[in-house]
Amino acid sequence: MKILFLGSGTSTGVPVIGCKCEVCVSPNPRNTRLRSSVLVEAGGVRLLVDSCPDLRLQALRHEITAVDAVLYTHEHLDHTAGFDELRAFCWHRESRLPVYAGEGCLAALRRMFAWAFDESNSYKGYVRPEARCHGGRPFRVGGVEVVPVPVLHAGVETFGYVFRCEGRSFGYVPDIKELPAESRPLLCGLDALAMDGLCYPPHRTHLSVEENVRLMRELAPARGLVTHSGHGVEYEALAAALPGFMQPAYDSLELQL
Repeated sequence: MKILFLGSGTSTGVPVIGCKCEVCVSPNPRNTRLRSSVLVEAGGVRLLVDSCPDLRLQALRHEITAVDAVLYTHEHLDHTAGFDELRAFCWHRESRLPVYAGEGCLAALRRMFAWAFDESNSYKGYVRPEARCHGGRPFRVGGVEVVPVPVLHAGVETFGYVFRCEGRSFGYVPDIKELPAESRPLLCGLDALAMDGLCYPPHRTHLSVEENVRLMRELAPARGLVTHSGHGVEYEALAAALPGFMQPAYDSLELQL
């Protein structure tokens, strides 16, 4: 299983427009963060999680020309606004591109991009999605088992995902404020887990770095990563402060499991 972090930033990205803080002007490339997304390659398939506003740049940067399915965590624009860029992954497909999400996110995508989901949309130059509502239940894409993980975030239906293939496991939870008790066993003891760590002070809709570390210790992955971070988080300082089994995610980081 290979995981590529296409972006590791929050909704504004880093640097933030008009900001001259230490992180926004940092020459360290690991302090430059596109909006959060990952590409998971395993079991003969490539799975894109979320279509953020930076998807075009991310695809060009990493020469991504095809994906087998797109998974959405939730409907917020920093995770969906790159939807139209999916057209590049539809041009060379005969079939529609599978799009997996919860009921709420699919309803939002249909509202925002009604033309794409119209059954009369057959032109290959457009995005041609095939909506697949997972309803919070596990499903398979190729040789990969995908387990949706319901979490609490900002009052909208939100999921993280666990990917399992050939004895390896990776969890990805970019937006979360609270982990419900029934979801906790789904994230325990994974080979790697990447989770929201927006900032240092407590936040109303996201985990702080301290809350992330506390939850990581409880879930005990072999490797823990902090992602979806804002410009209040400096890479080197965070890396030095995290416990030994953890690290900050950064754009273009590759994990091999």
